[in-house]
Amino acid sequence: MKRILIADDHEAVRSGLRAVLEQRADWEVVAEADDGSKALTAAIESRPHVAIVDFSMPRMTGLEVARRIRQYPLQTEVLIFTVHNSGLLAQQAFEAGARAFLVKSDANRLLMTAVDALLAHKQFCTERCRNELNGGSSNAERHPGLTPREQLVVKLVAEGYSNKGISAILNLSVKTTEAHRAAAMRKLDVSSTAGLVRYAVRAQLVEA
Repeated sequence: MKRILIADDHEAVRSGLRAVLEQRADWEVVAEADDGSKALTAAIESRPHVAIVDFSMPRMTGLEVARRIRQYPLQTEVLIFTVHNSGLLAQQAFEAGARAFLVKSDANRLLMTAVDALLAHKQFCTERCRNELNGGSSNAERHPGLTPREQLVVKLVAEGYSNKGISAILNLSVKTTEAHRAAAMRKLDVSSTAGLVRYAVRAQLVEA
């Protein structure tokens, strides 16, 4: 029996994932958590084969959960689950120790495929994610001068998120988010949100 942990701060999301996963007779959801700290504790206690962890959760982000799991002698593969379809986020997830990255809108279609890949200790991400990760030019070349965190902030600004919303997604203080936003504007020589949005479209951080 393959053991699975689900960590998401929305009960409806956890219920939906459980319903999909338990269609497989040899898979069992052994634990659930509604914040990152509980997710880490549950992983240590239940030792799941796979942990499906929301990117943005209270108390500890999914990335931090992945990093902490790697510090323990656990044979747990981590899937980062998010509403944001971004190669930048996927790269951060893999660098944190996750082996799979899945956008929530793809869950019904690809969740079982992703979990199967993890159970075989293989990396999984969508075709768009792979294309962004394996693009011909590096992030540094495509976004000169911007750090990965500044790129994420610009992307989220262009998607319409406020500084407070970005802070919640990235688990940053509002002050830190504002500093990243100001640094990006200075480096890009723009003076408004509209300027950031225009840059994000040109740089293909978001779709036009």
